[in-house]
Amino acid sequence: MEKINFAGDTAWVLVSSALVLLMTPGVAFFYGGMVRAKSALNMMMMSMVTIGIVSVLWVIYGFKLAFGYEANSPWYGSISLSGLGEAVNALANNGGEYQIPLLVFATFQLMFAIITPALISGAIADRARFVAWGIFVAIWVTLVYFPVAHWVFAFGNKVGDTVTGAGFLAARGV
Repeated sequence: MEKINFAGDTAWVLVSSALVLLMTPGVAFFYGGMVRAKSALNMMMMSMVTIGIVSVLWVIYGFKLAFGYEANSPWYGSISLSGLGEAVNALANNGGEYQIPLLVFATFQLMFAIITPALISGAIADRARFVAWGIFVAIWVTLVYFPVAHWVFAFGNKVGDTVTGAGFLAARGV
């Protein structure tokens, strides 16, 4: 069957991305209200700074590390052609009948890459300094989130096809 790019699918993924992005300030306010008054601003900034750090890392190398297939590795994706250069005109094939632009797919996945370390910030409330948190976020998303996203969400990975049939979730019909 021919693959079709529907504007409605693209619009829904963009709306979903915006809604997930709104979760980060919500988490910041929630965690800011849980700590002592002297730590509230630091706690809120720890959640909000993940937007900037993770977005920059995602564009530079994160998307390719999580969803690149050129490396032919089950542990990580490729870091070639970083910077989302090829994503502008490409389409993401989710294995089904419909497709969305790859840049929209990259944006949707970025929102989850942002909210994940923001949720972790609640575990260190009143215990970490702001600069140390920024360094931790950069290291954690590089060494933990990007490879795990590759293992779980990288549909169509050449290595994963032989083992799981296109990723952990795709093999389970998701």
